[in-house]
Order: sequence, then structure tokens, then C-alpha cells
Amino acid sequence: MKLTIITGSHRQESQSERIGHVLRERVEALGLFDDCEVLSLSGNPLPLWDEVIFSGDEQWKALLSPWRQRLRESDALIVVTPEWNGMVPSALKNFFLLFGAADLGHKPALITAVSAGQGGSYPVAELRMSSYKNARLCFIPEHLIIRDVASVFAGGDQEADRHLQDRTDYALSLLSEYGKALQQVRGSGVIDHKMFRNGM
Repeated sequence: MKLTIITGSHRQESQSERIGHVLRERVEALGLFDDCEVLSLSGNPLPLWDEVIFSGDEQWKALLSPWRQRLRESDALIVVTPEWNGMVPSALKNFFLLFGAADLGHKPALITAVSAGQGGSYPVAELRMSSYKNARLCFIPEHLIIRDVASVFAGGDQEADRHLQDRTDYALSLLSEYGKALQQVRGSGVIDHKMFRNGM
């Protein structure tokens, strides 16, 4: 099985990207997936959505093709998002405009929110409410919120890290099992994205 971790911060060397790599290391240590890759939105590698994307524009095809290939091969995703003014960053919202059901449909995803302080809950609610409808991404019931992120998994409070590590391992193990289960759904022949192109 293949796992893709999307880190949703625009910033260079962001805490979101650091946590994405921490999660990858933990996935590998636990042996939960055969392959794991981090795709970072740092520096805005994906321009804002433009209507020519639907007309087969060659520049868009060349830009999105490697991302599409990786996402289509993936069995599960982790979406790491910072909380900016109580919101998901625009690059991550743009990601969900660019990639749809053919890339993300009926695949489980673990939301991981990071906060410099004690926040982090608003991006979880926002992603659950508005990012899955047409993409058909299946956010699992479990999620992670990593508060005071600069001090987490950074050699600081070992006891606090241990508690969060246990919760993280639990969430990652659940994601792996959802990944196995939803392979059956995608292979069932029931999915019809042509007739039912958009969610309700």
C-alpha cells in the first residue's frame, strides 16, 4: 500500500512540513505502508486554479501530471494543515480544487492540524465540511491536533511527546486499516463518477 502526506503550508521550512516528515518516519518505523511520500505545498508549487485547466491546457497537464500519478497510486493520505487566522491556508484549499475524485476518490485520509499555540480545531472542522464533497475523499473519524508545534517532537517534553506519539501511532494504524478496507470499495465496480460527477 502507498501513503501520500500532503503538507499544506505555503511557508518554506514550515512546522507543517516538519510534522509531515515526522509522520513519515513513524509510518516507516511501524511498517504500516509499503511506500510513503511527502508532497509539500511550500512555496506554492501549484498555481491558483484557472478555468483553462478544463480545456486540456498543456502547461497545466505537465504541471499536474506527476502529482496526479502519485495521488492515483496512493491508497491513503494524510493532510497536514496549519491554522492561519482560524483557517486552512489557501494553497491547501486550492489543492482540493485542482485534484478531484479520479485522484482522491474513496481513499481514506487522516487530518493533522498544527498550531503554534493552543488552536488547531478550526482547520479540522473546515476540511471535514468543505474539501471532500466532489473529491470523494474519506476523512477517517480520528484526527490529530498538534498544539505548541514548535516544541513537539523536538527534544523537549519527553512525557508530552510520548502521549502524543501513542495517539499518533493509533491514528496511523487506523489509517492503514481503512486503506486496506477502502481498496475493496474502489475495486467493487459500484463507483460511478460519470453519472454522479459531483457530490450533493
